[in-house]
Amino acid sequence: MQCSHCEKCCEETEMELSSRDIRRLEEAGHHREEFTVTGEDGVTRLRNIGRWCYFYNHAEKRCRVYKDRPLGCYLYPVVYLIGEGVVIDELCPMGETISEHELRTKGRILIKVVKTMKLIS
Repeated sequence: MQCSHCEKCCEETEMELSSRDIRRLEEAGHHREEFTVTGEDGVTRLRNIGRWCYFYNHAEKRCRVYKDRPLGCYLYPVVYLIGEGVVIDELCPMGETISEHELRTKGRILIKVVKTMKLIS
């Protein structure tokens, strides 16, 4: 996939975090209470600071934790929609540049994650 650095994926994110994501970021020196927020639904997500993901440096247009980023960020723009399955997020303007191979590979990973969340069987 070719990224245009449009920033849409880092703006007002609702990225869910797994315990593995949180542990990896803590091991990289970040404090959970600074980068997470838990919603009324009990789901832990990346915190936003203003309009941007906690880890996104808007001035430099880059992620400060790219090598340790959450799995959902790695998989994006491949997402899972209940009732539709694995799709490319229509909000990503470069979604059409994702290859079939990348879509299949990321889709397989995503299906495994979704199954652990018991959203599908």
